[in-house]
Amino acid sequence: MSKEHEVPPTQGVTVTLLSSIDLGPEIEGMAGRQLRMRLVTMAPGAVFGPLHDHKDRPGTVYILQGTITDHRDGVATEYGPGVGWPEDRHTTHWLENRGSVAAVEISVDIVKQG
Repeated sequence: MSKEHEVPPTQGVTVTLLSSIDLGPEIEGMAGRQLRMRLVTMAPGAVFGPLHDHKDRPGTVYILQGTITDHRDGVATEYGPGVGWPEDRHTTHWLENRGSVAAVEISVDIVKQG
């Protein structure tokens, strides 16, 4: 990755776990996994990195407030309130808030229990 494409360090992000459920007792073959829902708040100028993928960790995001810029495959896409995006095994990205107000999202994903 060239210097101009380096992802800035994570800063200005607050993550609150809202809910989670152990999927093992719910769905055969899902032992050791959980479905979780988080509230993510990104202050103006915040960066949510590092560059990361979602292999083995699918999810979806819904924007409640502000604008979040999603960086994937060299393309920056802005999402505002009422929209969001999927995060599947092909997703490699990082996020930032380029706006002047806090951006707030709900993130729901399936993760390995640690």
